[in-house]
Amino acid sequence: MESCHKHSLPPFLIVLFLYMSFFFISKAEASIKQRPFNNKVSAGFVFGDSTVDPGNNNYISTLFRSNFPPYGKDFIDQTPTGRFTDGKLATDLIASYIGVKEYLPPYLDPSLSIEELMTGVSFASAGSGFDPLTAKISSVVSIQKQLEYFKEYKRRLQSAIGKKRMEAIIKKALFLVSAGTNDFVVNYFTLPIRRKNYTVTAYQQFILQNVKQLLQDLWDEGARRIAVTGLPPMGCLPVVITLKSEDAILERGCIEKYSRVGMEYNQMLQYEVNSMRARLAHHRAKIYYIDIFTPLVDMIQGPGRLDFDDVSHGCCGSGFLEAGFLCNPASYVCLDASKYVFFDSIHPTEKTYTTLFIANRQIVDSMIQD
Repeated sequence: MESCHKHSLPPFLIVLFLYMSFFFISKAEASIKQRPFNNKVSAGFVFGDSTVDPGNNNYISTLFRSNFPPYGKDFIDQTPTGRFTDGKLATDLIASYIGVKEYLPPYLDPSLSIEELMTGVSFASAGSGFDPLTAKISSVVSIQKQLEYFKEYKRRLQSAIGKKRMEAIIKKALFLVSAGTNDFVVNYFTLPIRRKNYTVTAYQQFILQNVKQLLQDLWDEGARRIAVTGLPPMGCLPVVITLKSEDAILERGCIEKYSRVGMEYNQMLQYEVNSMRARLAHHRAKIYYIDIFTPLVDMIQGPGRLDFDDVSHGCCGSGFLEAGFLCNPASYVCLDASKYVFFDSIHPTEKTYTTLFIANRQIVDSMIQD
């Protein structure tokens, strides 16, 4: 019978093994944090609505706020920052991914330092839209006013670090525009004002003209890397299902009529964005369309649905109507928001934003490579 022997490593080899293990783990962690493609993006600037507002509405007089629980339940220290979700927005994920900062702050926060301003801010305001009337309905910051704030930002930065450095930051920055849902859901389909003068197609064209004007204005202000998101499948928003379904309790499927409007608009927007990029190609313009419609449809109606327990209710309250002040500290809230596509009746969860970011990461990569 053979005897069994335990072979022990010499002490110096054990120390060497532990050292090498620590070295490679540290290198792996560093590679995760390393900027993709060694990009030299200087900052991130964001314009739009609640999908990209990190808390600007905290500093204006409006009911469209979310700086109270249960919003922020999965954010750092469970802090309700004014983001209309349980945790991070897609813009936070992008800012972290490209390496400029972990979270994109609201421009209207008076405590921001020059150093914080230099790496980017969001000018977005929940409830806003490309139609000037949309912002008036909600008493929030219009897209045009957001652009004025950006011009003010440039003046502040120039006075602090000089014109040359300011212009260099703007030239190398990544710009993101995300709005339009409120124009249709809150404005056109809810109030009669615009429907008196515009057919759906005419209103889509009206919104597109305002988008094109914003993109041109940003270009004129020095932006060279701009991404603009399309509309979501609006008929799949829990609030739209609740208000437009024949039986809001038993029939929770998407209302295709409203999703189709978004799909048609997205096709027109994509054409305009591609045309602008081609027209400015000799200036090395990086202007891209970001598709959120397709991955959301997959999460709600396709194979991606298997990743969630609920795709037609919000995590907050009954999940039928609650959003903004209706989703508050007194509301019931689900235990695990990552099991839901929507946190409230309108806005996605951090899990959904993460999935949307991953689906469009290739476009972000294209934009940040020199």
